[in-house]
Amino acid sequence: MTILLITPGSRVRHSGNRCTASQWADLLKNQGHEVIVCYDIPETLPVTRTDLLIAMHGVKCHNAIARYRATQPDGKILLALTGTDIYPAPSETTYESMAWADGLIILQEKAYEKIPQSFHAKTTVVIQSVQKRKVHPASQSRYFEVCVVGHFRDVKNPLLTAKASHLLPPESRLRIRHAGGILESKYGALVAQEQSENPRYHWLGELSSESVVELLASSDLMVLSSHNEGGARVIGEAIVHGTPVLSTRIDGVLGLLGESYPGFFPDNDADALSALLWRSESDPAYFANLNNASDGLSKRFEPEAEARSLRDAITKLSE
Repeated sequence: MTILLITPGSRVRHSGNRCTASQWADLLKNQGHEVIVCYDIPETLPVTRTDLLIAMHGVKCHNAIARYRATQPDGKILLALTGTDIYPAPSETTYESMAWADGLIILQEKAYEKIPQSFHAKTTVVIQSVQKRKVHPASQSRYFEVCVVGHFRDVKNPLLTAKASHLLPPESRLRIRHAGGILESKYGALVAQEQSENPRYHWLGELSSESVVELLASSDLMVLSSHNEGGARVIGEAIVHGTPVLSTRIDGVLGLLGESYPGFFPDNDADALSALLWRSESDPAYFANLNNASDGLSKRFEPEAEARSLRDAITKLSE
């Protein structure tokens, strides 16, 4: 099968959609497909006839989906719904893209709740996998190391962990290392101010994927503070590399970690996050429970499982 895979462009090198598109292209090639990847939405679609379009983002790829439907009526369309497609609620544009698509992909189970019941039969859950990498052994640190991995835009609520750190007791050894590019310009000044006023907070800029793994593996804990997520791949990256997660209690993470995971806090609640950070640092029993829960989820993010789910999504198109 010849597959055209398109994903929206980004001002940063390592956006979630771009990483997912690259990973899916490799998995599909390993299954014997020919894959043409566009890491930005093309003004005109490639002339080459293809059997399948995989579009990552119902709103941003809406026009490309329409063009594909018009110019290649025999081709199938598989739409991957990302976080801003469905949270806080799908737009009319997203609904139209869903209707045009022959199949839908969601990145975690709870996303079904945002999709019309009539589309459930053509929907497949594909949990983004992580290939565990060899990392350098973490050196002993005098800090309780917390990392944040996420670009600076409002939906990520990127400075909540820094805000929570101001509420910690003076004896806390917590240090925050934050990796991410600035996608919304206001954060340039906010980050500079935070670094000047908060000795616990260190911004690392945008890191390579290899450096992000080293950061995760050398941290005691990762915090995800987003208001919304479609199915954050960094959750799997942390867990596979042995780092437990504290996260906003949102559907995009509940659908990956499960309702009973012990590391959730309410959205935008710096007080609750600060309390969990201190508990993680100061209560060995709680921190052991968090690590055990995290370790028990690692198989969910195996590449073989993602490859099977992608195959299932394509198989459904011919049923």
